[in-house]
Amino acid sequence: MTGQSASEIADEAAAWVARLDAGDWSSEDEARLDQWLAADPRRRGALLHAQACWVALDRPAAPGRAAVPRRGLIMAAGGALAASVAGGFLWLARGTTYRTELGEIRRVPLADGSTATINSDTRLEVILASRRREVRIASGEAWFRVAKDPARPFVVEAGQVVVQAVGTAFSVRRRDGGADIVVTEGVVQVWAAQADGYRTSLVAGQSAFFGDNAAVRISDASPSAVDRALAWRSGAIDLSGQTVAHAVDDFNRYNRRKLVLADPRLAGEQIDGIFRTDDPEGFAKALHDSFGVALDTSDADAIRIGHAKNISDVEGSSSPTSLHQHGKATRP
Repeated sequence: MTGQSASEIADEAAAWVARLDAGDWSSEDEARLDQWLAADPRRRGALLHAQACWVALDRPAAPGRAAVPRRGLIMAAGGALAASVAGGFLWLARGTTYRTELGEIRRVPLADGSTATINSDTRLEVILASRRREVRIASGEAWFRVAKDPARPFVVEAGQVVVQAVGTAFSVRRRDGGADIVVTEGVVQVWAAQADGYRTSLVAGQSAFFGDNAAVRISDASPSAVDRALAWRSGAIDLSGQTVAHAVDDFNRYNRRKLVLADPRLAGEQIDGIFRTDDPEGFAKALHDSFGVALDTSDADAIRIGHAKNISDVEGSSSPTSLHQHGKATRP
């Protein structure tokens, strides 16, 4: 902990919020802010309070009253209240870029009462304005539970794909050439940025891939299928009839130690099972037990899933192999 007073910390928090509001926020700024927060546990609460004041003061001055710089008002509030909320979540301020590392999954409350659960290796920006709430996903995936506010639509942009909701819950994953959307509650509208007049409505239980070129593939899913698609929120990968190749890609989203599928004959095999996102070795061992494949775990950066000994016994099978049967599937 630093030797600063509460008022000094409050002043610095106000300066950080002013910089966030000014725009041109860079990865270097984000790193410096992280260092500032880590140096004293009181600073997180002070920043939270300063951001709340900044949002509350985002309105015109009353007639006949002189406008007062918001930073000055925040500084005048001092550090007492900031200290009282220390230890709370860090709110995403207007124009704030938020990142998660590979394998990191984080729940973030937003200043409007919404929440965002952010998946591994994701970068997004949140802008909370008086008439519109915007999230821009540069890469990765997030699930949003949106606070109802009909006067301020909640809009998520992922490349050329735009998703709008007022009060609902849904996920958006940015992909090359488009985005995946899964709706868990309510209704959202989806469209391509260049084709605003052609909107598609998705309701709870539906998922879709929406292309940057406005091409749409919609599927109606059961509640269990939606839960499986969003199992990452609790740190799990839920495989149900997925191919080995698909599962390998999923595990590699969360881990620096990569799964390498050396036997192409195994790629299309279907499997069932539930694993922790951080357990690629457990998944590889389950494949070893299920299909008799050789494993090479000697490399600290990769697990090679080698040539099968008995793959011909399962080739051409139309039913998935359940990894639960072999006692290797694990629950988070």
